[in-house]
Amino acid sequence: MTKRILVGLGGTPFTVVAVKRAVELAQAHDAHLTGVTIVDLDRLQKVGPVPLGGAAYAKRMAQQRIEVTRERVEEAVAAFEVACAKGSVKYIVERETGNPFDLMISHARYHDLTIFGLKSLFDYGITAEPKDSLIRLVSQGVRPILAVSPQFRTIRKALVAFSGSMESAKAMRRFVQMRLWPDVHIDIVNFSTDTAQGKDLLVAAAEYCRAHGYETETRMVDEDPDAGILAHARQTDSDIIVMGNSVRSLMFRKILGSTALATIQNADRPLFLAQ
Repeated sequence: MTKRILVGLGGTPFTVVAVKRAVELAQAHDAHLTGVTIVDLDRLQKVGPVPLGGAAYAKRMAQQRIEVTRERVEEAVAAFEVACAKGSVKYIVERETGNPFDLMISHARYHDLTIFGLKSLFDYGITAEPKDSLIRLVSQGVRPILAVSPQFRTIRKALVAFSGSMESAKAMRRFVQMRLWPDVHIDIVNFSTDTAQGKDLLVAAAEYCRAHGYETETRMVDEDPDAGILAHARQTDSDIIVMGNSVRSLMFRKILGSTALATIQNADRPLFLAQ
């Protein structure tokens, strides 16, 4: 069951899609929404090397950046409140005052799903170190995450990137059990050159999804998943990509995992990230 949804309000074009998606799911599942503002004031206040006599100008520019960002975030909050009211969805708004993700991480403990434009971390400079922020979100337990795309898509078909790893299996199970879109068609894809093992994995994964009432098909793709996942999603017109990640990779290698990171940075459709 999905009864509490967390929504990141960063004041970027992705926020518009995140709000629309959150309201859609809240209406479908009778869920409560929590909107959390995301503003990195420390980053906005920082000033780089300043030439002699330019301190006052640099300070004014920093203040202008802060004011513009705050205006955009407040516009996002207002749009969120209007959308919830029109959709008869219960909601609250929490405004971040410190680190841009502290409040989101704290609230994620008591929510079933977090919706946010992860790609906006890279495209709009919400934080100075987008990879570190992404790692922090996932490693601190903010999952599952529904990372919205630049445009809203009706979810009819899901591509599940399934390697057979525990992480990919957990992501698939979480997506299936949450039943965010009960009528979605599931396409399970194994990107591997080991045809025999891949087919066995796909058979077992498909049986699981079908046991939960989903129409399911499977595919073997002999291609590097870093580029293959998005290419296959476009080729099959999949509306969402389901994939897992590894906390061990996050904590000890300090990367999200090349496939997940490449997909997040280049995605043109929503991602369901879990582990």
